[in-house]
Amino acid sequence: MSVDRLMTTLCTHNLLASKQFYQTLFGFNVGFESEWFIQLVHPKSNVELGLITAEHELVPPRYQGAASGLFVTLVVEDVDAVFKAAEQKNYVVLQTPEPTFYGQKRLLLEDPAGVLVDVSTPLPI
Repeated sequence: MSVDRLMTTLCTHNLLASKQFYQTLFGFNVGFESEWFIQLVHPKSNVELGLITAEHELVPPRYQGAASGLFVTLVVEDVDAVFKAAEQKNYVVLQTPEPTFYGQKRLLLEDPAGVLVDVSTPLPI
């Protein structure tokens, strides 16, 4: 069995705000957009992220609330630049960039859907 593609899809109650968050902070482009679903694609890495309206019929009722028990990690070249942009846009910063014991500088944000977003940059060795 092979896996040909993996795309994380986040449920959101505000599709536009979620799209703007990932475009503004991380440079994602829209690969596909409809009234209820957006596929974001990063131009350098082709990493994909899906956004779906939480209330859509494809989302089982039990999963239409805020995300819980997961976080999305995005490894970027400059976590401090993401932090600065997040502050300028008044996004929710849960933890300012800090070095970790595992060799990365880590920033924690909350996206408009309430998803925990871990933004990291590897520290020089």
